[in-house]
Amino acid sequence: MKALVFQGPGQTSWQDVPDPGIKDAADAIVRVGSVTICGTDLHIIKGDVPEVAPGRVLGHEAVGEVVEIGSDVRTVRPGDRVLVSCISGCGRCRFCRENRYGQCRGGGGWVLGHLIDGTQAEYVRVPFADLSVHPLPSAVGSDDAVLLADIFPTAYEVGVLNGQVQPGDTVVVVGAGPIGLATIATAQLHTPGRIIVIDLAESRLTAARALGADATVNAAEDPEKLVEDLTDGLGADTVVEAVGVPEAFEMCTRMVRPGGRVANVGVHGKPATLHLEDLWIKDVTITTGLVDTHSTPLLLRMLAAGRLPSTELVTHRFELGQMEEAYDVFARAADTGALKVVLGGPRHDVVTLPA
Repeated sequence: MKALVFQGPGQTSWQDVPDPGIKDAADAIVRVGSVTICGTDLHIIKGDVPEVAPGRVLGHEAVGEVVEIGSDVRTVRPGDRVLVSCISGCGRCRFCRENRYGQCRGGGGWVLGHLIDGTQAEYVRVPFADLSVHPLPSAVGSDDAVLLADIFPTAYEVGVLNGQVQPGDTVVVVGAGPIGLATIATAQLHTPGRIIVIDLAESRLTAARALGADATVNAAEDPEKLVEDLTDGLGADTVVEAVGVPEAFEMCTRMVRPGGRVANVGVHGKPATLHLEDLWIKDVTITTGLVDTHSTPLLLRMLAAGRLPSTELVTHRFELGQMEEAYDVFARAADTGALKVVLGGPRHDVVTLPA
């Protein structure tokens, strides 16, 4: 089959690789129908995630059709259309029993495109299939559902729930990329009083307003002053960091009110300074997190009911074989206006599986 392979920092190739096969009785093999690219993939290619070894097939988000299952799989069968979650859970360890699948110690967690071959391929082996794939109702389109593999549960769990967004709150979202936009959409489920969004790209601020942001400001135009003015000098109840650079995180800690929350969602490749000399007296809560995807079934129901935007976040579509072109467009979002790119299309009809 064809797959996108990480060759080392700054290097990838769309190339032939062996077809995946069942390795464990809990595995499923999924033929990929729709797949997307995550900002985390860009961090991997930059070298920010050293655990990813050269030769690894990238990607951790997909929708596809189950073509084979291991003997222990009970919740799906060949022919089912499924969402492949970015997180796998063994279901047995302490953290899985607490619904914290992202911290799985039984061989799961974030493994696809990280520690094992991922979804940016024609086929993918998904471990712990009973907890790692979700059957899709016919009313939900594949290009919509693929956004629930990562960005929507990440934004909701790591941003909104960790940030404890409450009715009437002032919420600041720093970064209006796909995760930031999904944070805007899911924060509204908790009826905040005001959502303020900060970004450098005017196209992304426009998208933020379309998704429900009440105020937007360019990061170069003193956003801290705007937050101060809109909160009568108090600061925001919740500030969500959705960029992953030190300057954004440090700005978040300056904009939060006493007793407020900073929810870090961004993937950081460099250290950020924690100004405890200012924060120690403010009763500020700072949270970090890898998504657990415990909210995925809920979000799928909301998507099927038309309660979540999805199509609005997809700006570019490609055939699967255009993976390298799609990466170029996604990586140059400031020039291309890309939010989320979705790939799918021509593929082999038959996969050869080892005996």
